[in-house]
Amino acid sequence: MESSIFVGRKNEIERISSLFQKKSASLVVVRGRRRIGKSRLVEEFAKGHKFFVFSGIPPTEGMTAQTQRDIFAKQLGTQIGLPSIQSQDWADLFTLLAQYTKQERVIILFDEISWMGSKDPTFLGKLKNAWDLEFQKNPNLILILCGSVSTWIEQNIISSTAFFGRISLYITLEELPLSDCNKLLDAQGFRGSIYEKFKVLSISGGVPWYLQQIQGNINADENIKKLCFHKDGILFKEFDLIFHDLFEKRSETYRQIVEILANGPKEYNQISQELKYPKSGVLSSYVEDLIESGFITRDYTWNLKEGTPSRLSHFRLSDNYLRFYLKFIMPNKMKIEQNAFKDITMETLPGWRSILALQFENLVLKNRNKIWEQLKIKPEDIVLDNPFFQRKTVRTPGCQVDYLIQTRFNTLFACEVKFSQTEIKPDVIQQMKDKLSRMVLPRRFSCWPVLIHVNGVNEYVTDQAYFTEIIDFSQFLYEE
Repeated sequence: MESSIFVGRKNEIERISSLFQKKSASLVVVRGRRRIGKSRLVEEFAKGHKFFVFSGIPPTEGMTAQTQRDIFAKQLGTQIGLPSIQSQDWADLFTLLAQYTKQERVIILFDEISWMGSKDPTFLGKLKNAWDLEFQKNPNLILILCGSVSTWIEQNIISSTAFFGRISLYITLEELPLSDCNKLLDAQGFRGSIYEKFKVLSISGGVPWYLQQIQGNINADENIKKLCFHKDGILFKEFDLIFHDLFEKRSETYRQIVEILANGPKEYNQISQELKYPKSGVLSSYVEDLIESGFITRDYTWNLKEGTPSRLSHFRLSDNYLRFYLKFIMPNKMKIEQNAFKDITMETLPGWRSILALQFENLVLKNRNKIWEQLKIKPEDIVLDNPFFQRKTVRTPGCQVDYLIQTRFNTLFACEVKFSQTEIKPDVIQQMKDKLSRMVLPRRFSCWPVLIHVNGVNEYVTDQAYFTEIIDFSQFLYEE
């Protein structure tokens, strides 16, 4: 089978490769959002090595533990040349696999392990025993456990006493950085303008599988219409697959939480009020699950004077695809199914520009290290950095900064993040002045305004020299 295009992930491959320098077997956990490229990463790493791969199947009505064992047995039989394997016990299947992996360098992948073991309470205990008594006898063996249901992995493997002290490496796979996204688009033959590329990224984020669906011979709008606004479009159906496969029967509550966050960041109290759900441990666990699964991010604000995180935080929908789906696909689902939406243009979608701005902010925050480099800030000099907000009180006005960096030299870099199809207009200066005038600045602190944009700025903005730095974010498409 021909593999899909593979770009980036050098650091992750080097980290796994270094395990071969050990004199003992290694157990690895790789987790991350669905479609983020976990199994593709392992497949790339395993090139040139003996490789066994097994994958659990998504839970459906009527599925039993035996269904998952039968699938595993079939996959094992195909790979070792014994097609008629049958077993009612995971221990027997693991023992048979261990017999075929007891010599030379070998990599084993258990993909979607939460599905594989979800119906059998003895699965993890038997896997732990197989590791202790059989697999680790081969010092050149690497067993990799992968999964999209990060909360299951956290509870059942990472925090489990059964696997305590046995895991050699943890990897949480994040979205691709901007330059790798650009390489992937180039590899697909996509030759759109910078604005077109950011339009694609506003829907895909840095999720490799989504970027691989882009066709090079059509522009961004046509790609988006084909993927999102056609009843057979891959991204038209993707949302339901994500939420059903990951969260099963509780998917409706998770959907409502991300829907609330689709319009912008919210505090926990606001989520509780809008959901009409008590501020209980149950709601907190739902929100935590969405964070673990890579869909939302908790951004803590902080005390500038002390340089310490506040208890106040915003929850931000940091997954670009989910927001695009909730704002533009879901409300028009019926029209799309009736083929009445296929000729829409992006700019005519209600709220398109304001949502594009939120999507662009996500891209900036996920590539914040490039901003540090541009501002010549060393990571070790950063005290705290995040979207910043100051609550309105009797004594202090409310204030919100798109992205704020505080260094140990009592210097603040306040970043205004602007996405526009045309050049940024002169009124951005007054907007930033108004914003910073509301920020309560501690004594002996300096604050430097920074403008982050794509598609240029008006000459007046540059000539006024108000901004310490004007950063064209599009340059990071081409910089490693």
